[in-house]
Amino acid sequence: MHAMQYEITLPADYDMGIIRDRVATRGHLLDDFPGLGLKAFLMRERAGGSPVNQYAPLYLWAAPEGMNSFLWGPGFQGIVDDFGRPDVQHWTGAAYHEGPAAAAAARTAVRRSQRLPAGARPGPLIEEAAAETERLARRDGVVCAALGVDPRRWELLYVTLWDHDFPTAVGDHYRVLHVSAPERAGLSRGRHW
Repeated sequence: MHAMQYEITLPADYDMGIIRDRVATRGHLLDDFPGLGLKAFLMRERAGGSPVNQYAPLYLWAAPEGMNSFLWGPGFQGIVDDFGRPDVQHWTGAAYHEGPAAAAAARTAVRRSQRLPAGARPGPLIEEAAAETERLARRDGVVCAALGVDPRRWELLYVTLWDHDFPTAVGDHYRVLHVSAPERAGLSRGRHW
């Protein structure tokens, strides 16, 4: 698994209905995209208590060829044409788990990042983060939970999709507008080493 996200921060007075319409009319185009485990079309808005208006799709790739095909193909070019070329963050997959609400529609996503302390041995810290991801995935209302690691910055990424609004989990909260999951069943379960 490989996790990927780009964040498009929009002006405070931006009509977020434009993003909702974009996802409603284009989101289904990735419902059968080869190599895509899961794409959560995420949005947060100032009117809902967020510090920013933001469109921030999150991807869990089952195959790197799918990610590359998307980034170099017409899918990502549509983002570039409409919003400019955003920085694409990416993380090596470290763990993935389905939750008790795996069959439910995701309504909310919580994203939390954490830097590993300088000088700390990464192995034990990532092992504990994988165990934390598994514990999180067992909570009521969890659709799925994933852990990624950026070894360039030594940053952990925790992502959890929930079947309800306003979960108590710590992190940045996003509204899930749509989920494309053509190869979700192909995402390796458990820790990835």
